[in-house]
Amino acid sequence: MENALLIGLSRQTALARQLEVIANNMANLRTPGFKGESLMFEEYLMPGAQVTDASGSDARLSYVYDVGLARDFSTGQFERTDNELDVAIEGQGWLVAETPEGPRYTRDGALKISAEGLLVSGAGNTILGEGGPIQFAPGDHDIVIANDGTISTADGERGRLKLVAFENQSTLEKIGNNMFSASEEPKAADKVRIVQGMIERSNVQPVVETARMIEVTRAYATTAQLLDQMQDLRRDAIERLGTVPN
Repeated sequence: MENALLIGLSRQTALARQLEVIANNMANLRTPGFKGESLMFEEYLMPGAQVTDASGSDARLSYVYDVGLARDFSTGQFERTDNELDVAIEGQGWLVAETPEGPRYTRDGALKISAEGLLVSGAGNTILGEGGPIQFAPGDHDIVIANDGTISTADGERGRLKLVAFENQSTLEKIGNNMFSASEEPKAADKVRIVQGMIERSNVQPVVETARMIEVTRAYATTAQLLDQMQDLRRDAIERLGTVPN
């Protein structure tokens, strides 16, 4: 019975963690460039019973635990903003942001111009062009961002967005909600297209996440009910064994 309780608790722990991941997905439905996540589960077989020293099939106890996160890198829905500094990326490309911790990669195209005239992300990190930071002159207007990332104003060209890609995107490590660090060296992105006046929203599907949340909540409640029943059985057994016969 002790083993059954431990197995049930391992299931509850995994479900609680899964619910946290789903809740985080739902909280970032409107976050530009956010990539949905899901838990990966794995069975863990104990080498032997921990309480009864049972032999045979009873000696292998099956637990469940989460081994990591799987991230969906599919493209999110594009939303028109008509802001001349907003960009969305068609294809497997990433913008490069310069941070104090090193280069970071994002598909959040909600860009702006800093007080120093630099092109920056919504978080204030400098967005790099192929030749370094993209500098605007005071009074620049009529900004046009071409499909290849070239940025021009009424007074001339200001640079071209640096767009990179990765051989294996699953190696990217999430930093915050929509930025990533990389352990491998990126390469120049090809077959990508910049769309001005639009941003890429989260790729999370609210209907799917809501259904998952209901499913996980029900599974958690069912497991809790089973644990309560096992506790009742244990209490009844102790009471029966502790009863002194007349």
